Amino acid sequence: MVEVDAERFEAMVSEALDGLPAELGELMSNVAVTVEHGEGPVGLLGLYQGIPLTRRTTSYAGVLPDRITIYRRAICAISRSEPEVVEEVRRTVVHEVGHHFGIDDARLRELGW
Repeated sequence: MVEVDAERFEAMVSEALDGLPAELGELMSNVAVTVEHGEGPVGLLGLYQGIPLTRRTTSYAGVLPDRITIYRRAICAISRSEPEVVEEVRRTVVHEVGHHFGIDDARLRELGW
């Protein structure tokens, strides 16, 4: 397990989001990305909660933002070095953003995420 302080971990998440292709970032809509520093659900590194862009209709209005949560302790627990944490944060952010775009787990695994 690697210990990464909260501020540094949040910077890693921001860097992972900034590393997304600009055209994807422009398409993301009504989604908040947060970091959970405590214990998250067992077996999860990240979690997308909301209505994927592919399922939104013209009646989609007045709803709270979708939420992507990245679990710091879970990622640090499976990593052996800070560079591994950076890579796992990147993979997790891309995976959860994929869910925002309506891509399911099976397809994300096929794509290597």
